[in-house]
Amino acid sequence: MDIDWGWIGEHTSQLTDRAELHLRLALLPVLFGLLISLPLGVLCRRWGWLYPPSLTIANILYAIPSLALFMIFIQYTGLAPSTVMIPLTLYSLAVLLPNVVDGLGSVAEPVRQAATAMGFGTLRRLIQVELPIAVPVVIAGVRVAAVSSISLVAIGQLIGQGGLGYDILRGYQLDFPTQILAGTVLIVILALVTDAILVLLQWLLTPWARARRGRAS
Repeated sequence: MDIDWGWIGEHTSQLTDRAELHLRLALLPVLFGLLISLPLGVLCRRWGWLYPPSLTIANILYAIPSLALFMIFIQYTGLAPSTVMIPLTLYSLAVLLPNVVDGLGSVAEPVRQAATAMGFGTLRRLIQVELPIAVPVVIAGVRVAAVSSISLVAIGQLIGQGGLGYDILRGYQLDFPTQILAGTVLIVILALVTDAILVLLQWLLTPWARARRGRAS
């Protein structure tokens, strides 16, 4: 397959703009999903009966094909970015909620008891002890949700809101492989860079893990 490097050079600015839009459409839903999953996960840990129905609802939403969900929301939000972002937020819950619950569940009971004995209230213990310990498990879920969201955004181009999905669809319509390849490669790059940044964020938020690895070596 011949690649038209001249076309890529001439359209660098447009590709960059669509990459920025793609990233915004993909990552804002993950952020919104995390903001929903954190308090919901805390409630599920506090009242165990709440977790099974919450996870079931999240999994049912995740099972709905993305294009079908876009079509449902288009009746209410029109051809707007929110038509893509709301479904992607709902999809992220199926990944993020279990990881939040599992992350909080990974905190050993003696650790909670020690924090309580030191005078930590419920909220302070959650913020300063439980959530930091849960960070690796939670970020593992964020990584999966982010990469999945970056991939799914391209489908939104079928309703005019797809970021780099525009280049994939347009390249297919014009039978122009260079544009298809440019959009696809940029989506892969966005996913890899986002994943690397999240790994770095986890490294920064867990200094005790770095210290433990340093002692082990």
